[in-house]
Amino acid sequence: MKQSLQLKISQSLTMTPQLQQAIKLLQLSSLDLQSEIQQALDSNPLLESENSEEALAEAEVNGADKNESAVADSEDVDTSDKIQSDKIESDLSMDTQWEDWGYTSQGATSTQNFDDSSSFDYQGETSESLQDQLQWQVDMMNLSEVDHAIATTLIDSIDERGYMLAELEDVVAMFSEEKDELIENDQDVIVEIEEVKAVLHLLQSFEPAGIAARNLQECLLIQLERLPSASVQTELAKAIVEQEFEHLSSRNYRQIMRAMSINENQLKQAVDIIQSLDPRPGGQLTQNTAQYIIPDVFVKKDSKGNWTVELNNNSSPKLTINSTYASLIKRADNSADNQYLKNNLQEAKWFIKSLQSRNETLLKVATSIVEKQVGFLEYGEEAMKPLVLNDIAEEVEMHESTISRVTTQKFMHTPRGIFELKYFFSSHVGTTSGGECSSTAIRAVIKKLIAAENQAKPLSDSKLANLLKEQGIKVARRTVAKYREAMSIPPSNERKKLI
Repeated sequence: MKQSLQLKISQSLTMTPQLQQAIKLLQLSSLDLQSEIQQALDSNPLLESENSEEALAEAEVNGADKNESAVADSEDVDTSDKIQSDKIESDLSMDTQWEDWGYTSQGATSTQNFDDSSSFDYQGETSESLQDQLQWQVDMMNLSEVDHAIATTLIDSIDERGYMLAELEDVVAMFSEEKDELIENDQDVIVEIEEVKAVLHLLQSFEPAGIAARNLQECLLIQLERLPSASVQTELAKAIVEQEFEHLSSRNYRQIMRAMSINENQLKQAVDIIQSLDPRPGGQLTQNTAQYIIPDVFVKKDSKGNWTVELNNNSSPKLTINSTYASLIKRADNSADNQYLKNNLQEAKWFIKSLQSRNETLLKVATSIVEKQVGFLEYGEEAMKPLVLNDIAEEVEMHESTISRVTTQKFMHTPRGIFELKYFFSSHVGTTSGGECSSTAIRAVIKKLIAAENQAKPLSDSKLANLLKEQGIKVARRTVAKYREAMSIPPSNERKKLI
């Protein structure tokens, strides 16, 4: 076969570093974007924020240079040297002020005395886990080494809800295998089940009430025992939890009244006490780190009644090129220092362009979403329209993958609250009139129907499906159950209450 050269023209997408950077910035959340911007500012001297102290100082210096140039023709003073001298004196003055307060580069000096009342105590969130806080309570007790080891073992088996997962027999067996390591008063110690039960009882006296229970029934009983004042209703609540817990769980109130020989009013008072207890006491001590949300766009109605979308400028500061460093670049110079400045200048320009592209894309997508979901902004969730990524992609002439990146971890501040952009996308369900209804709107209708139901006779999923059908929404019973579970609403038998 004869070899030959052929020319072929084709199109292909090349993932250049600039395109990769633009895609990366596009999918970052506001907090991650701020971190990325700060990292770029720290690593690139050609890049600066317009709100930074360096930029403001440079503007002041440039302004001073312009004023000095008008009168400096007859003077022999070098303006640049004068500015540099002023800067050095300013730095020295600041160092002197810190030393006057008793601080050096190594920390506080011994020449400054501080009153204990003026010290700053950290009042932020704690990083301690549930086990750490329970262990602290154990350490405050005067326990023997064996009991302390048993308590530590039991604490390690407590889950985030506050429930004991380990079987006491397994704890005894574990210590039996390690009996050679348990020595007290120069004698081997044998751990028995009664001693483990005693330590468990001690843990159950810790805060919060109900901790270290082995099941829900025990958790409720521990809390009932520790109520501040005993009453007839409290004693009745204890008896119901102890004797009729199965019927209480299934809300079989008639059987409870029959078995306890009480009327509905007495049962209601006892049930109110039980419902005031915490079924997950560990949640009171579990570390809960707050997740802060910074809205990327603001939506509001103007004076003419039109909905407008604006970017949150505080979430992404405006970046510029440092003119001082840029002026040092020489085109014909190929030295290492000049090449370093050139490379950083190009990277700074790419970063600024990628950031501008991100903001433009975000504003365009958010505006398109608002135009399609005006009903939600005006009337609420029940007026939400079905919307998919492809609808917005066609509107703004972008790919669906781009819309997915833009709407992930991006938040919109509206008069009805702060929502992730993905919240406005939902599937659709057909209506009897041939139209479409958003799944979000259906969930809102279900929630509204349940909120208005008779709590003594709550609506079943079949009844909810029939009520939706009367409103022109065709939805099956299993779909209603799926939407109800997605909203963390229990079934009808668990929603039943005494009136």
